[in-house]
Amino acid sequence: MARGSVRKKGKRWYYRFYIEDESGNRIQKEYPGTESKSETEALLRKAIDDYENALFVAKAKNVTLGDMMDMWIEEEVKPSGRSNGTVTAYKGMIRRVKKHPIGSRKLRTVKAEHLQKFFDLLCKGDATTKPLAARSVYAYASVFRGAFKFAVFPKQFITFNPMQYVTLRTQLGNYDLFEEDEVDTSDTITHAQYHQIVDHLKGTKSEPLILPIQIAYYTGVRLGEACALSWQDIDLKKQYLTVRRSLSYNSSRHKMEIGPTKRSKVRTIDFGDTLTEILKQARATQQQAERECGSYYQRNYFTKINDNGRIHYEIHTFDAFENLPVEYTGIDLVSRQSDGRFIHPQIIIKQCRIIGETLDGLEGFHFHRLRHTYTSNLLSLGATPKEVQELLGHSDVNMTLNVYAHAARDSKRNCVKLLDKLETG
Repeated sequence: MARGSVRKKGKRWYYRFYIEDESGNRIQKEYPGTESKSETEALLRKAIDDYENALFVAKAKNVTLGDMMDMWIEEEVKPSGRSNGTVTAYKGMIRRVKKHPIGSRKLRTVKAEHLQKFFDLLCKGDATTKPLAARSVYAYASVFRGAFKFAVFPKQFITFNPMQYVTLRTQLGNYDLFEEDEVDTSDTITHAQYHQIVDHLKGTKSEPLILPIQIAYYTGVRLGEACALSWQDIDLKKQYLTVRRSLSYNSSRHKMEIGPTKRSKVRTIDFGDTLTEILKQARATQQQAERECGSYYQRNYFTKINDNGRIHYEIHTFDAFENLPVEYTGIDLVSRQSDGRFIHPQIIIKQCRIIGETLDGLEGFHFHRLRHTYTSNLLSLGATPKEVQELLGHSDVNMTLNVYAHAARDSKRNCVKLLDKLETG
């Protein structure tokens, strides 16, 4: 507890008390009061109270890295314009940081070498931990930089950001220099493999998962976007759909939520006759299921929740015969279980993992490969990068080119053969 006193110099009274500086040393601070002793004593009590409550610098010695990162979320990230999905992702990373010893380390003792060891573990892994993909490592680095910047100012817990001295030593892909087989760096599937996946799921309890897979294959939408599409978003006559929302699990609130797309932008995607017929058949099948189940068919609803100034749209499922309060709004989802319930994205992720473990040639299959395939197919068939960028909802065309530069092998061969025309004129 800070201790202080007042003293008179000339006609004015002054008050002083001890605090700890950034190094933990006790120093005395003195401030001018008024010509009244009682008023100056009141100023002293208020100054000490402010100091004890704010724990401005002194508190920093007890704050752990995990504590500081939680403060960053509550005081800076949540009040910002970042989406609920971004906030949830940040909180998930911080939760994993706090499970590591560095999370419980006192903030003032965290040095650049401690952070370097932590990020080397993320990049390279060890006997018990697999290395993270480069993109995930960069995401962690972004969180650390933002949190430490917050710790420097406005919190003033520390005087500089140690993350500026950390190097991200992400792993480069390794391959055998003397391997004779052709190296395949693509992350796509063939049209035959797409049909192999569909045929594998037909007639099983996972058959409802076929539709979001088909939608992603022919439109390139993300998993959450495929799960959040409603029939009002689709125009079967004009053959286009509008992507305006995404379905995801908020791990911090333990709720399924409908939120904005990754870039928080609405985009329109045209499609052809093949997907049109798929969607027409799916709609007919769902309507038949509704007639057969009657009032026991499941309906999907969302409610608007204000959580400390942030708006969340929670999704719920009820029987059709249930009377619900007016705050529940129905949503006619395209992707749904056979009984009408919405499809949890995690179920699709799990099924994709099973496909990757079961079907030959599809090792490591994941849902996002459908988006890669859609892009590769469009580029190889002559679509311009700018057109593909708009269909995918990328912020700029460089992202489309950098991430999806691998077109089909046959298309590449045909492309380079154009150079032969230089010889023939």
